[in-house]
Amino acid sequence: MSNSDKVFAGSIPEIYDAHLVPLLFEPYAAALAPRVAASDPLDVLETAAGTGALTRALAPLLASSARYVVSDLNEPMLQRAAARQGADPRITWRQADAMQLPFGAAAFDAVCCQFGAMFFPDRVAAYREVLRVLRPLGKFHFSVWDRIEENDFSRAVTEAAAAFFPADPPQFLVRAPHGYHDVRRVEADLRDAGFSNISIETVTLRSTAADPRIPALALCQGSPLRNEIEARDPTSLDAVTERAAAAIARAHGAGPVTGKMRAHLMVASF
Repeated sequence: MSNSDKVFAGSIPEIYDAHLVPLLFEPYAAALAPRVAASDPLDVLETAAGTGALTRALAPLLASSARYVVSDLNEPMLQRAAARQGADPRITWRQADAMQLPFGAAAFDAVCCQFGAMFFPDRVAAYREVLRVLRPLGKFHFSVWDRIEENDFSRAVTEAAAAFFPADPPQFLVRAPHGYHDVRRVEADLRDAGFSNISIETVTLRSTAADPRIPALALCQGSPLRNEIEARDPTSLDAVTERAAAAIARAHGAGPVTGKMRAHLMVASF
């Protein structure tokens, strides 16, 4: 994974939160949050929280006596999540590296992570950290994207960017968000980390936007794909965005658009 794959800086967090979160992350947060809350955990850790899509979905489902620690490696994303959440005495915001969690052993009943595992530089080591902080009978809930071919808007944007830079096509979306789609590999990593009870559910949802430019803007300018585009030509960002919007319009229409998205929802325990 490129170092630029993990850089969410500049205007990326704002565009990410305004467009990418409702487009892709909120629908899956609504699916994942009830799964986390079903076991009535009182001590919950969220890693790689981003701008808080899962946090906003899960917090209302937790008990009033719950303790909810929300963490992310990227401080600007975490600050935006905290600003959007509002005051909640149950929530503690913590800048933290999922590879080295700053918590004691057996501290949490549940750990959750929405679409963050793909970015861990050593996933087995990260899963071992989750296992370390989980109590016996605790559960690890997380999600990863399926392959890019099963996710309409991400595929269209990647193809449009590749057509703009045919000699050196940007591959962020293929390599990072959609690069950890093989459930056999994910299960093997979990077992190598020490988890023994693993269930996987593949969930297909619809992604909707008011017009084709929204998913193009969200993915081209609200994700680290932007870093790849600007590294090839600093003046090309708007042009690539418009080409991606045109591709989405051709495939899905010029008005409100909807596209398929598919992800794997995991739960692991030991």
